[in-house]
Amino acid sequence: PEECAVFHCRSCWTVLGDSLQLCGQEPPGFSVLVCFKVTSDVTWEDSLLVGLERALLGCAYYLLTCRLCGLSVGFILYSSGSDLAYLRGLFCFFKDSIMCYLLKNQIIIEASKVNFPAVTLKE
Repeated sequence: PEECAVFHCRSCWTVLGDSLQLCGQEPPGFSVLVCFKVTSDVTWEDSLLVGLERALLGCAYYLLTCRLCGLSVGFILYSSGSDLAYLRGLFCFFKDSIMCYLLKNQIIIEASKVNFPAVTLKE
């Protein structure tokens, strides 16, 4: 595909995932990449966190971290209001924690500066 990219940890460059696993648009108020799968270098603990501010207010989620350096790279939503229900169980990478290697152009760019083609989940 034209827009293929590999997602790397901003801190240590570990490969965390790729654009072939993108499965949804980022919701309003978030700056995330929503994926079905991630690499084994993405970890999370069994303990849930509860959002106390902003877009995750009142939501329960697991924090995703880079196995190599420990940087917080995203979350898995466990419970939320109906407006975010479609994100439950998916891997959401924080765009500001991710760098993208664009395969076609062979360049590295911040995830926040990349516009991937629209992908939507079927309800």
